[in-house]
Amino acid sequence: MEAAGGLLEAFGLAASAGLNAYVPLLIVAVTARFTNMITLSAPWDVLSSGWVIAALLILGLIEFFADKVPAVNHVNDILQTLIRPTAGAILFAASSNVLSDIHPIVAMIAGLVVAGSVHVVKSAAVRPVVSATTGGAGNVPVSIAEDVLAAGLSILAIVIPIVVAAFIILGTTFIIWFLWRKANKITRIAEDT
Repeated sequence: MEAAGGLLEAFGLAASAGLNAYVPLLIVAVTARFTNMITLSAPWDVLSSGWVIAALLILGLIEFFADKVPAVNHVNDILQTLIRPTAGAILFAASSNVLSDIHPIVAMIAGLVVAGSVHVVKSAAVRPVVSATTGGAGNVPVSIAEDVLAAGLSILAIVIPIVVAAFIILGTTFIIWFLWRKANKITRIAEDT
């Protein structure tokens, strides 16, 4: 059961990295440094150093504000296409329970795929629809919601990993429903004209 919890934790942290690379890294780093809820083994224990925490905080603040500025947020998403999957790979591999059962390279690839998938859906499907349907006005609230979701998912992944499975299923279902609804609306508009 411990391995299953570690695996769910790893998936939850990697998924949240697809939304925001620095929030889950910072939550893991602070949790590992100040609590016994996470024990990072080498080489991942460097995440809990003061310098890394400070760097993650600064990078997180830069990303937070860059994602709220129109036009800059699109450039930010392009830059984050490399950063978010990498953060997901690090978070998946750094999950101490998973490393004992899964080879680190396999864990990193899994984290890369999970975070990369979430990022692609967010930046290539959800955000363009939000921009197009709201004239860009919806980008800031959606960005804030993504940050809150990344933080909440990261905390849940650490504290109650089983909830992550339900959350990922519900989130995926909502995204599919949202995109299906928009596609049907566009199809109806095209048929009416």
